[in-house]
Amino acid sequence: MNLSLENRRALVGGSTQGIGRAVAEALAENGCAITLLARNEDRLREVAAELPTPAGQTHDYLVADFDDPSHVAEVVQAYLAQHPDGFHILVNNTGGPAGGPLLDAPVEALRVAFNQHVICNHLLAQALVPGMKAAGFGRIINVISTSVKIPLAGLGVSNTIRGAVASWAKTLANELGPLGITVNNVLPGATLTQRHHSLIEKKVAQTGQSADAIEGDMLKTIPARRFGQAEEVAAAVAFLASPAAAYINGTSVPVDGGRTGSL
Repeated sequence: MNLSLENRRALVGGSTQGIGRAVAEALAENGCAITLLARNEDRLREVAAELPTPAGQTHDYLVADFDDPSHVAEVVQAYLAQHPDGFHILVNNTGGPAGGPLLDAPVEALRVAFNQHVICNHLLAQALVPGMKAAGFGRIINVISTSVKIPLAGLGVSNTIRGAVASWAKTLANELGPLGITVNNVLPGATLTQRHHSLIEKKVAQTGQSADAIEGDMLKTIPARRFGQAEEVAAAVAFLASPAAAYINGTSVPVDGGRTGSL
């Protein structure tokens, strides 16, 4: 099985912590050169310096805030002007919207989330696909959520926007398949990241239950009876990015310990 990503370069969003950082590490371990993309330059510098280099590859980073899609596009386009070989792999990943009932969400929350996820994903794909097409190899992988299969209670804005990303990805997969470019989604379930902890804290404040009680109830819904690790989600992304996954296209892969109650 060919999992090697030597002589490939990936742009990884939201890559200073959590799943994004784990993805960058997994791709780098397979020989891929990584360009990190996030807003905190100090953390970007630290993570870039710590990524593995088994193939002697080099890593770098770009500073941009997904709250400003036009700036994200400008930063990436400026990089591409200096690096005409471009990228072979795009991992779209950024923090999820705040929890809460959908009807209570202000319109601005929907607009911000749409910009962070759908618009940024689209602009990045438009910037990177020409290079993938020229190389005859491309992977676009979106880290979203199991809510694209079954909406999750208390995550109204997230459910709405994640579903839009999944539909965008499926449409793009149909268009790019003939070019040797695949588009897939990885759907993390309950994963031990900062977002997981922040959602638990919010439920504690809302319900008065203890964090242990809330997590215990969550675990009952997961056949594996444990929460996921960021590295386990990253492993799925790394596989989909590899040559071995060339015939997997337009699909959504849950990494959730079996929680999602659909086929």
